[in-house]
Amino acid sequence: MPTATTINEVLEQLDEIINECIATNNRMGLFAYVYRRTTAEIALEISLEHFEDNQRLEIMDVAFANLYLEAYKRYKNNQEISKSWAFAFNHANESLSILQHIMLGMNAHINLDLAIATAATMNGKDITAIENDFNKVNDILFRITDELQARLSRVSPIMFLLDWFGKNSDEMIIDFSMRKAREQAWNSANLLWSLGDNYNTDAINNIDNLVVKIAKIIKNPKSKIIGFAIKIIAYFEVKAVGKVIDKLRVD
Repeated sequence: MPTATTINEVLEQLDEIINECIATNNRMGLFAYVYRRTTAEIALEISLEHFEDNQRLEIMDVAFANLYLEAYKRYKNNQEISKSWAFAFNHANESLSILQHIMLGMNAHINLDLAIATAATMNGKDITAIENDFNKVNDILFRITDELQARLSRVSPIMFLLDWFGKNSDEMIIDFSMRKAREQAWNSANLLWSLGDNYNTDAINNIDNLVVKIAKIIKNPKSKIIGFAIKIIAYFEVKAVGKVIDKLRVD
């Protein structure tokens, strides 16, 4: 899998991962599908020239995507990767809920990779110049969140339990993964950018360690009630990765 140079190449490689995961019933494909859906929406916005600097945004988005694609490839080849991605991949086929699997991927990619990609893209430039476009991507992610929220019930029939037990904690969980993670990614990007050409390895490792702590909470929520509800929800969910993705795709 060569390094992607355009957003269309990113989409092609994500399709390869999704198809591979469907064939092997690997739940790594759940995040890959959601990420593919998000990337397609960003590609559309770029084609419509809805960003302040569409070329720069594509460069950043491709750099961002390559961090995930590289982590996936290296993991498959038993090579070293970030602790955040290792945690997500290592638990991909555990009996967690669909939402948890998606969130573990979001956590690693947004909280760690996005900071690295943004800092690299703006290296030697004023990082605030990309802030408006960075935030515009948030708007796109919120639209995808709403879409995902509506479609999850197709494969997770008792998802409503989270509403009962957690006072809309399902929405809070997804909102955290999108809004809060991107806010943190912007702060982390500014930190890495401020360190210049040679990013401080310790700083990246510190971010990675923090992201793993968040991943552990996603896997095992601190609230026993929420944890119990998620286990019940997972039990009744569609298990076949291909069927889950097909149902999430249908309009």
